[in-house]
Amino acid sequence: MSSYDYLVVGAGLTGAAFAHEAKAAGKSVLVIDRRDHIAGNVYTREVEGIQVHQYGAHIFHTSMKNVWDYVNRFAEFNNYINSPVALYKGVTYNMPFNMNTFSKMWGVVTPAQAQEIIDAQRQEITSQPTNLEEQAISLVGRDIYEALVKGYTEKQWGRDCKDLPASIIKRLPVRFTYDNNYFNDRYQGIPIGGYTKMVEAMLEGVEVRLNCEYRDLIAQEPQIADRVIYCGPIDAYFEYKLGRLEYRSLRFETELLAEQNHQGVAVVNYNEREVPWTRIIEHKHFEFGIQPVTVITREYPADWAPGDEPYYPLNDAKNESLYQRYVELSKQEGSVVFAGRLGGYKYYDMDKALAAAFDLIEQELQVRL
Repeated sequence: MSSYDYLVVGAGLTGAAFAHEAKAAGKSVLVIDRRDHIAGNVYTREVEGIQVHQYGAHIFHTSMKNVWDYVNRFAEFNNYINSPVALYKGVTYNMPFNMNTFSKMWGVVTPAQAQEIIDAQRQEITSQPTNLEEQAISLVGRDIYEALVKGYTEKQWGRDCKDLPASIIKRLPVRFTYDNNYFNDRYQGIPIGGYTKMVEAMLEGVEVRLNCEYRDLIAQEPQIADRVIYCGPIDAYFEYKLGRLEYRSLRFETELLAEQNHQGVAVVNYNEREVPWTRIIEHKHFEFGIQPVTVITREYPADWAPGDEPYYPLNDAKNESLYQRYVELSKQEGSVVFAGRLGGYKYYDMDKALAAAFDLIEQELQVRL
């Protein structure tokens, strides 16, 4: 007989939400994670009273009330608004692109003036954009593309903008108002006390084993659970028998500084190609900290190699084709469900990851959230 109804592989948001609801539905659940901590990439750790976002900045934002209500069951959220700053050749610009950006760039003061300049610069794109460079110019013109898109994006993806798909830039907000809020969503904030505290609350009463590899566990206890919710990489589950899916990775350098305020904002993007990092995160600003010290993290984009942490799936035609072949293979695994960003080879904002988890919960547990 199986020891558990469900084995959940991965203690991130998807796994934690499923495990919480499975336990509430009376199921026996074991959650495992290969890392030494819960919360996946939203993991936060405390340093000098500051919640440090270990794997890069995570700002919760959503327009889905059911998702917002759900996370607020496990944490109290503050009223943090994401308003990053972009630094290019010693000049700071507001992000996302809005009237503050246009005023700084061109000295304009009205939306009509900004629109006129952008419309004129758009004229160089005479057909449907076929790559990221053309898409960006068609959105905001050549000046802003060169200063605030090109260098940052090429660092982030390790490719020339002409070799990147237009779809990457389509979700970037462009506004003709003086509004520095990066997101358009109705709800936004950071869980007070950090994401790890929130995920701990989600997993309360659930058995969790850390530093636990799925393959090792299954080799020792092949019948450990009736069903498996697998939130790891789908190609790793099949031991890469069809080939490896590709990702972009990240590298972080974190420092504790004897300063109260290093950069005055949580996130500063470094848009010049020559600067090796894409952004600096000053973590205390996520929770309006007043500590006498501060913690900063430089975020470097990196090529991904086996063994590195996979962050951003390269959803090009080659990888999508390979992923679909793994999906077909997965249909033979009747007791295993592939979920989350790695199981689905898909980039998710946190709210979208939870919405997908809600669908899974409804399918598996007949519980509607």
